[in-house]
Amino acid sequence: MSARREPISRRDRPAKPALSRRWIIETAVRVMRSEGLEKVTMRRLAQELDTGPASLYVYVANTAEVHAAVLDALLGEVDLTGRDGGEGWRERLRAVMRSYTLVLLEHPQLARSALVARPSGENYLRLVNRILDLLSRSGATPEQVAWGVDKLLQDATATAAEQSTRDRDPAAEDDWSAAVHALDAAADTHPAIAAHMPALVGGSPEERLRWSFDVLVNGIVGTPVPGAQG
Repeated sequence: MSARREPISRRDRPAKPALSRRWIIETAVRVMRSEGLEKVTMRRLAQELDTGPASLYVYVANTAEVHAAVLDALLGEVDLTGRDGGEGWRERLRAVMRSYTLVLLEHPQLARSALVARPSGENYLRLVNRILDLLSRSGATPEQVAWGVDKLLQDATATAAEQSTRDRDPAAEDDWSAAVHALDAAADTHPAIAAHMPALVGGSPEERLRWSFDVLVNGIVGTPVPGAQG
């Protein structure tokens, strides 16, 4: 007669940490770093956290909110000091925006997600606060500064999303090559295009990024906000 198996008490199993928003986001960041943003779904997070998907909705509304929170967590890597840029407000602001762009370039899927899923956490607030502080030193009005922050972040985010797609996706590189070829071939029938080649497709990403920043800042500082006083 075989010996009776001793039942295993569930009390002997290690207790699971209490579910929390912070734990969910930390898990999402880990999954994103190892497998990519597309793997960060409510179902996958529930599996990682050994719970049901319905339990997660107590802390996060949907996958888009999780992605925004992941982006906010990574914004903690942005260098807000701007010391590498120099001493002036413009140089420091350029350095901060460059650091922000580089963080997005390191995580291309987040760069594309950031175009539609704006974060609202503490790291995002620190970034916005720092940009406001530096841009306000230009002497621009509060309205110009406030609207300018939005334009600077939009441009940097779109630049990172476009460049990261081109760097990581061979098809995107083919599309860019096809576009360049089409512009070259149009010289005989489109004189304005011919007059601006090869500058139309010239310049390094770094040169274009620097020029774009100056265009935006000069426009922000020099263009009054409609309806604003002063």
